[in-house]
Amino acid sequence: MPENHFDAAVAPGYDATERAMFAPAVVDATVDFLAVLAGDGAALELGIGTGRIAVPLARRGVTVHGIDLSPEMVAQLQVKKGSDQIGVSIGDFATTTLDRQFRLAYLVFNTITNLTTQDEQVACFENVGRHLEPGGHFVIEVFVPILRRLPPGENMRVYEWGPTRFSFDEYHVVNQTLVSHHYSMDGDRLRRHSVPFRYVWPAELDLMARLAGMELRERWGGWHREPFTEDSESHVSVWQKVR
Repeated sequence: MPENHFDAAVAPGYDATERAMFAPAVVDATVDFLAVLAGDGAALELGIGTGRIAVPLARRGVTVHGIDLSPEMVAQLQVKKGSDQIGVSIGDFATTTLDRQFRLAYLVFNTITNLTTQDEQVACFENVGRHLEPGGHFVIEVFVPILRRLPPGENMRVYEWGPTRFSFDEYHVVNQTLVSHHYSMDGDRLRRHSVPFRYVWPAELDLMARLAGMELRERWGGWHREPFTEDSESHVSVWQKVR
């Protein structure tokens, strides 16, 4: 089973440190997109975390079940209003199985990259395929690898800096991985939290989907259905189960 990088040292402060993705405009656009695909069916969130999307999606009347590796993150979800309507299974979302099917499955905010090998990512698609109803949809939101935007000869990108927090990504091209390093001040103490990821290309995801009996239906540059172009920094992709 993968290592839990979102443990008791991270989970209690997660919502506060990731404030940008909790902005109402971001959450509302995501939930609007997913609610249409779920319709009157149930939704499965892989990597449900603290319930940033699951809680408001459930408020829309969608039945949501989540899978997450971190009991500590799920504990943060379960104190939120409305969380009693959301079922959660603790485990690796690439392999954990449930005795039911869903109209929609989704992975948001780069969570597919928490699976740090290609085999694990392929297994995730296969697991989703087993849990989708015929004609159901799988949605992933993930960044486009920025290799061509890195300075020549460099393998690092700083993306957050301030008086109390500093974060950068360290890319390893040979094995298609990166490590996100986060430094933060806790009083007069400097804390470090480093998390490994495996970045993945859109075409590679499409092949994983085909292996799992799904076909690409839509790809957008964001939740507002912005066009996906060669300059897009992330994408929202929708595959449909066809077999």
